[in-house]
Amino acid sequence: MRVGKTQQRSAARLLTALFAPPKPAAKARAKPKPKPASTAAPKPAPKPRSASTAVPKPGPAARAAPAALAKDAPAPGKWLAARYAGQAGQVLRQMSYWLYLPDGIAPPAGWPLIVMLHGCEQSATQFAQGTRMNQTAQKAGYAVLYPQQSLSAHPHRCWKWYDRATQQGGGDVPVIVGMVSQVLAADGLDRARVFICGMSAGAGMANIVALNHPELFAGLGLHSGPLYGAGHSTVGALGVMQHGNGARVDSAIAEVLERRPGFPSLPTILIQGDDDRVVRPVNQVHLRRQAMLVNDLPAATPVRVAHKAAGRSGLPYQLHDVYRGRKLVLRVARIAQLQHAWSGGDARLSFNSAAGPDASKMLVDFFGKHRR
Repeated sequence: MRVGKTQQRSAARLLTALFAPPKPAAKARAKPKPKPASTAAPKPAPKPRSASTAVPKPGPAARAAPAALAKDAPAPGKWLAARYAGQAGQVLRQMSYWLYLPDGIAPPAGWPLIVMLHGCEQSATQFAQGTRMNQTAQKAGYAVLYPQQSLSAHPHRCWKWYDRATQQGGGDVPVIVGMVSQVLAADGLDRARVFICGMSAGAGMANIVALNHPELFAGLGLHSGPLYGAGHSTVGALGVMQHGNGARVDSAIAEVLERRPGFPSLPTILIQGDDDRVVRPVNQVHLRRQAMLVNDLPAATPVRVAHKAAGRSGLPYQLHDVYRGRKLVLRVARIAQLQHAWSGGDARLSFNSAAGPDASKMLVDFFGKHRR
């Protein structure tokens, strides 16, 4: 079972979205870029959070059989929408976000939190629906935060993971970190169990945020993500997505460790499709090496390999686990035949594949083994 022509078209559209020059505002619906804080008019205070009980309903193209609709029934917790205002360099940025809080009584320390960063050509609500992370979080007892890249920052909502200043902790990084800190305080969540993950460009951005603020996160999850520390332009980003960048694998992490002596352990799970032609599997090979360096794991550290049959997921896959003592520090999941799509997701939405193991469950199961 392969991801079909719909996902192939989605992948082609993604590459076009990332590298095509912005269209005129009337067509691209791009908002004017914010002015520097020193000259901009005063910004309105962030709107208070509004609540609903469900992820927005899918459009006409998202119709499905009753069994599928039952599987995708909205999770019963709270679904909150809000905006966060914070500094991105000299610019005041307002970023929308959605927050899922599970139904039930929170543990004494509060719910643990997963931060989910969408990919290009996706919104936060589409990412929530496509990954079914809210339903998974409800079962496991997690809150989930979905920041949303604005159209004014990028006409196709791409996170700028390839930007050098962003990689070094600038750009949208302080906005996302400030948003996480605000949500942790406002909702009494567990600061010892905060995790961040993403898909494609969102994976690249999640990696950057975690590498610049490792004290905040107890674990990192990257699905179909590019390696860290290379690109530095849209053309360079395309090269990374297609070929990785062997010359930057070690040196990019050396720069991180030099900026942050005493870097703490950062448990990481990497998920990748073998047939991904948008962010090719060589990136996972490079990310694996970078995760070993970040976690100070010698190259000769034993790896436990498990081969999983297709089963109900429809696609076979492999797990490569690296331990420090009894603690699982790195898990690498390689899924046969999967293209550029969230494994085990809602295939009614672009960049999601019904086939493959449930990536959301894999992330939550991995995060459940760790705390800061």
